[in-house]
Amino acid sequence: MSDMSPAAPRVASVAVSAPPHRHRQGDIAAVFAEAFLSADAVVRRRQFTGIAAHTGIAYRNLSLPLAEYRRPRTFTEYKETWTATARRVGLDALEQALAAAGVRPGEVGAVITTTTTGVSVPSFDAELIQRARLPGHVARMPLLGLGCAGGAAGLSRVHDYLRGRPDDVAVLVSVELCSLNFQYADTSVANLVATSLFGDAAAAVVVLGARRAREAAGPALVAARSRLHPGTEHLMGMRVGNGGFAAFLSPEVPGFTEKYLPGEVHDFLAGHGLSTDDVAAWVCHPGGPKIMEALDRGLGLPPGALARSRDSLAEYGNVSSASVLDVLRRTLAAPPAPGSAGLLLALGPGLTSELLLLAW
Repeated sequence: MSDMSPAAPRVASVAVSAPPHRHRQGDIAAVFAEAFLSADAVVRRRQFTGIAAHTGIAYRNLSLPLAEYRRPRTFTEYKETWTATARRVGLDALEQALAAAGVRPGEVGAVITTTTTGVSVPSFDAELIQRARLPGHVARMPLLGLGCAGGAAGLSRVHDYLRGRPDDVAVLVSVELCSLNFQYADTSVANLVATSLFGDAAAAVVVLGARRAREAAGPALVAARSRLHPGTEHLMGMRVGNGGFAAFLSPEVPGFTEKYLPGEVHDFLAGHGLSTDDVAAWVCHPGGPKIMEALDRGLGLPPGALARSRDSLAEYGNVSSASVLDVLRRTLAAPPAPGSAGLLLALGPGLTSELLLLAW
């Protein structure tokens, strides 16, 4: 582990907050099926409930009471609900993370935010900064449209910022309210899959610069790499229309993941004198069962390597950019031995792969 320098920013805390409307996966699937699949669409209903039952998801949190998803909403209504809910869960996650890290709001030098489920101008960090009492001169970096890769990409930008400011503190806040993008008029298989997978939550991470790192309990952020894979824009993303942000997810994504991501991972690790055998903690975005199976096969992971990813998926569903941060939170609660390496990774629309080398 020749390049695992301790002089790097270090994670101090991670917190997750979700809207209070929490339901079993089967109950959510039943109401959503009623809302967008007619009573005579027997085959489609059976197909949808079958997909939902095999996601590995036990519960999801929603931004609205479950019964309210029976009627469509206008884009304006959707945006108002998104803004009000994002305000609550984003602030709660950030305040929890700051308290756990023992960091005062006035010490924060930069705030990076990420979302793909809502948009506002100014970006939602403007209100978040004021409500959390962060400094008025705090550096801001709102990220929009990175999808499931946003949490990993946001941590990479935190790493970049703090490498040049080793005495500073930076925070990352992800807010993803996927249920508000429920597409009532789309009965395609792609939408059946998306409707069965995505949930709502926020996550916040507090990271300390290298000269403050002794105060942090989590891993060092050693190095990061982003890769945009050309010609893959059609595989995953969001289409924006009158019905809000409509997710699309190609069935080709697991195959692409298994074929191309291992080479990217091996090359990244080799650049730091490491191989997959040296990775003690796999902090992977739980895109869904097929994505995790592709990671298992493609990387030849040992049994249980993705247990925390599967636990996160079971508890919250896929919450886009916040998911990998929840997996990081779970890893901090039961970390590998000091001196161990970890790899945080996520795939997002583009397709983009985001890799972050961790050191405990």
